Amino acid sequence: MVRKNAIKLFESKQIRTLWGENEEEWYFSVIDVINVLTSSKDPARYWSVLKSRLKKEGVEPTTICSKLKMPAADGKMRLTDVASTKQLLRLIQSVPSPNAEPFKRWLAEVGKERLDEIADPELAMERAIKTYKSKGYSDAWINQRLKSIEMRKELTDEWHRSGVNEGVEYAILTNEITKAWSDMDTKQYKKLKGLKKENLRDNMSNLELVLNMLAEASTTEISKNVNPKGFEESKDIAKRGGNVAGEARKNIEKESGRSVITRRNAKSPELLDE
Repeated sequence: MVRKNAIKLFESKQIRTLWGENEEEWYFSVIDVINVLTSSKDPARYWSVLKSRLKKEGVEPTTICSKLKMPAADGKMRLTDVASTKQLLRLIQSVPSPNAEPFKRWLAEVGKERLDEIADPELAMERAIKTYKSKGYSDAWINQRLKSIEMRKELTDEWHRSGVNEGVEYAILTNEITKAWSDMDTKQYKKLKGLKKENLRDNMSNLELVLNMLAEASTTEISKNVNPKGFEESKDIAKRGGNVAGEARKNIEKESGRSVITRRNAKSPELLDE
């Protein structure tokens, strides 16, 4: 398991973090977060008491943290209680502190938005458009991205119909499609673009998006025609669908004389302007 240590600052206070390459997840030192939120003179003691209180309330500590090695004050790597982003947000809800209140209000607002979007899914689309615009994406790119979301939904609906299990199996099939059209698996593609938690499609150029859409649309159409049963048969079709876009990519590169795959990501102005 490849992990990278880092230090993040919150109002001049350090929070140790760890990037889990395999899980594609950030982990945060619980003690450091407690120190920031409470300004306790003994955050380790505070955390120990909070864990006991949570356990009495029926919350097992293992559901809100785990242990990983992080650099201690003496420079040595020591086992430390850490929390993922999801676990951390749950933990913050149990910390009675003025510093935690802004996070709690934000969580309440996000929860309300999510419930509103369940009642009216169009709101989710409107929020997505506003988010992309705020990040500087062009209208042309946003329209392409929304189309890719629609095609992705058609593909996952077809996988569901074929008996593929959501979650790990969807991820494996997506990886097969990506490898077939780009000659890289998803992790390699994200590494090329310097991404971690970020969505790969949100960091594709218009042409990359088009080819990814072609790969997924081809997979959907082949699946509808072949009518596979379960994961293994769908895996073969994912490769076939990806190969359709892979051949298109090679032809474009042959005619244009340059690679379709780019290192550019959402931080590259030329990508956002496409």
